[in-house]
Amino acid sequence: MKLKYLNLLFLLFVFGSAQSQFQWNWTQMANMPMRTSNNAVASFNSITGQSYLYSFGGIDSTKTSSGIHQRTFSMNFLSNSWTEIAPLPDTLGKIAMGANCVGGKIYIIGGYHVFPNGNEISSNKVHVFNPNLEVFEADGAPIPVPIDDHVQCVYKDSLIFVVTGWSNTTNKADVQIYDPALNQWTAGTSVPNNFNYKAFGASGYIIGDTLYYFGGVTSASSFIARDYMRKGYINPNDPTDITWSTMTPAPGGAGYRSACSASGQTVFWIGGASVGYNFDGIAYNGSGGVQPDTRILHLNSPSNSYQNNASEPFGVMDLRGIGELGSGRWLICGGMDSNQVVTNRTFLLTSPSLNLKEEKLKETFFISYTEIGVNVHSKELMNYQLVSMDGKTLKTISLTENWEIPFGDFPGGVYFIQTDNYSQKIILN
Repeated sequence: MKLKYLNLLFLLFVFGSAQSQFQWNWTQMANMPMRTSNNAVASFNSITGQSYLYSFGGIDSTKTSSGIHQRTFSMNFLSNSWTEIAPLPDTLGKIAMGANCVGGKIYIIGGYHVFPNGNEISSNKVHVFNPNLEVFEADGAPIPVPIDDHVQCVYKDSLIFVVTGWSNTTNKADVQIYDPALNQWTAGTSVPNNFNYKAFGASGYIIGDTLYYFGGVTSASSFIARDYMRKGYINPNDPTDITWSTMTPAPGGAGYRSACSASGQTVFWIGGASVGYNFDGIAYNGSGGVQPDTRILHLNSPSNSYQNNASEPFGVMDLRGIGELGSGRWLICGGMDSNQVVTNRTFLLTSPSLNLKEEKLKETFFISYTEIGVNVHSKELMNYQLVSMDGKTLKTISLTENWEIPFGDFPGGVYFIQTDNYSQKIILN
């Protein structure tokens, strides 16, 4: 009894400490050219230091099938201005896509079309957008299993993981992995074939070798939204080999179509809704219009502990992506406000506490280039790994000062220097 009491006190201390750990600031930026929701969102940070936010497709303020569009918009963060650019290169408008930037290009994957008669069809398209030229290139290899409302996240700036989601008539357990460099798909270890894992409208992120995804709706029992948190350990020597498990359910209830990102070892989910709904914002369970959540859910990955900021100043749902600017800054755009009103608002979200954690990691571990190689500088004793693009660990070292990697020691190409808390891309000539 005494041990249980002490354990309870410890949990209360950990949870109570976390409750005041994160603060967020919301700044409204320039409005989008149109009101749009369920739009795929991604960012691009150029080598000149410019940051851009992109919105692909979505549904307009009518919230009808005819309002699902192909329009694409670009936001220049420095000038705080939006521009309409070339539309998605598809035959019809789409919603429920995912978008990620890898290797300087944005890949817009999946989604679904809604026809005038109400029929829906999942897409197998991979659209490739070149932000340097602001043009669409030829589509990538088709997705083996057409998918929408899936979890989509990037592994080591090289592979795009497409996890579970909806395909035409049902939830899928598939894990599909796209390699942009080779323009090919491989199958990863599927999530377990049950409704603890299979979902649509969930979102997630990869930290190190672990993929976390939260919420979503299952196709059992009237499309109920879930509070489940799942994780998959990715074998760094074979990224198709994934070990799946569930975690303690997240506090604050279910999550559906939240925006997800991370900083350091903290994954977070912004907004969304606690009830599953159709593209018009009306609940699947017949309860009527759905309201957005005013929360940001945080997961500390090393300790598997949560913090739930339940009263943020704004609530936005129907989000399909987020712009990552770095240094504790993120952008969201579009979505639905209260009473299912489609919005054109753009928000800059900053978190001083997350930024401090990120900067502390950078202060203890940074990279510099010389004429003969790459130097890894460390101010604290850490274990470092040199990892290849295919996830193989080539060398491990512990150091407190300097590690020099001569250019000639390994074939030219992209590699990663990793610690338990941080990963940075390097290029060996």
